[in-house]
Amino acid sequence: MKIGRYNEGKVVKETDFGLYLEIDGEEVLLPNKYIPENTEIDDNLNVFIYKDSEDRPIATTLTPKAGVGDYAYLEVKDVTRIGAFLDWGLEKDLLVPYREQPGKMKKGKSYVVRVYLDEETDRIVATEKFDRFINHSKLDVSENDEVDILIYRYTDLGVEVIVNNKYYGLVYSDDIYKNLKIGQRYKGYIKKVREDNKIDVSLRKPGYGRIEDAKDKILKKLKKEEGFISLNDNSSPHLIKKLLQMSKGTFKKAIGGLYKEEIIDITDEGIKLRD
Repeated sequence: MKIGRYNEGKVVKETDFGLYLEIDGEEVLLPNKYIPENTEIDDNLNVFIYKDSEDRPIATTLTPKAGVGDYAYLEVKDVTRIGAFLDWGLEKDLLVPYREQPGKMKKGKSYVVRVYLDEETDRIVATEKFDRFINHSKLDVSENDEVDILIYRYTDLGVEVIVNNKYYGLVYSDDIYKNLKIGQRYKGYIKKVREDNKIDVSLRKPGYGRIEDAKDKILKKLKKEEGFISLNDNSSPHLIKKLLQMSKGTFKKAIGGLYKEEIIDITDEGIKLRD
């Protein structure tokens, strides 16, 4: 039985307070309030296993916001003498002990955390200290790969992200063309794997050639002009050349590509970055 993850269980017994499921040779309770309609003995159910207030394994059909091994952006519901308690979508809140908080968490604020199973207590807890869980010695990603990224924090260089729930990555400031919010998830692309196995991430699919260079130039200009340029398909070749140093044909292909990538909108007034 995997604590803090989804498990497939077979219904083996019915009681007044719920159903018992057999998972890997062990029985675990699914309380009445979580039982799907028309469930019968011998049915198989996919349930999430966590610990109740008495530290007993218990099953639920509720969907948590994260499981063991996951990173998530969770809100602090309460702060007590033992730590902060986060809302992770289940009845029993998720504890972040004080030793796992670089700075003291505050009620009502949200933080990026990693959920893990504490080996000493065998309890599901969360932490803001990620280094011991992230290993860059062997990477299973390569340049140009599409990856899932979680926005972690802003730095002087750009935005640090969690890549595929496994690695640290960095989106450099020059590559940021929209407002990236802490805790939001996006698709990203591996721009470069450095000699020390640090990962540079791009928000756009890597490409080569004249049109891709034009897209980059347009995005940099948009960023410099606070997200809007008064150029579109109807602008004169002379004005496009003057502002962007490219032909009208190249400009039209480039903004068409950026529109298809859902990065910009094209209006009668010009082009603008999407929020």
